[in-house]
Amino acid sequence: MSMETPLNRAPIMECFGGAIEDLGFAHGVHAFAASPGAIVELCRFLKEHPALRFNFLSDICGVDHYPETPRFEVVYHLYSLPNKWRVRIKCRLGDPPQIPSVMGVWRTANWHEREAWDMYGIRFEGHPDLRRIYMWEGFEGFPQRKDFPLRGYKDELNPFGAEGPPPTQPDLATRDIP
Repeated sequence: MSMETPLNRAPIMECFGGAIEDLGFAHGVHAFAASPGAIVELCRFLKEHPALRFNFLSDICGVDHYPETPRFEVVYHLYSLPNKWRVRIKCRLGDPPQIPSVMGVWRTANWHEREAWDMYGIRFEGHPDLRRIYMWEGFEGFPQRKDFPLRGYKDELNPFGAEGPPPTQPDLATRDIP
């Protein structure tokens, strides 16, 4: 059983009341939903408030809720090293997905935002170097989107892409086994 003190959500709700929604507490994580326009100010507040000090951005990830609207979501996972608290912030985005960059709050957002861009096509406005991190620069599409073909697009590097023949499985009943 953890002896951690619970997160006092009052300062957050007082400062951002209408711009965020308290999603509760589950599995050791406090969760909030925020509007994309409030994300930078909210993150800066969580990092700099003397009672909160969320000084570690552990992850930013994308989610594709296709065919729902709004389709995309960006999820931020923050940790307060001095207080041992975890916070999750969720922001729903339309299509095309875009949200302000939080690189001005945490420098490590550079890599996390580039990963979300590369896999989901989420544009982080104000990011100084938004380019692919896993896929090559000429790659078309975003492979973690739900509408991306499971076998990729057909091109010179993938002749059996979305239009190619289905994969075959050997018939184990008729296969010669030495």
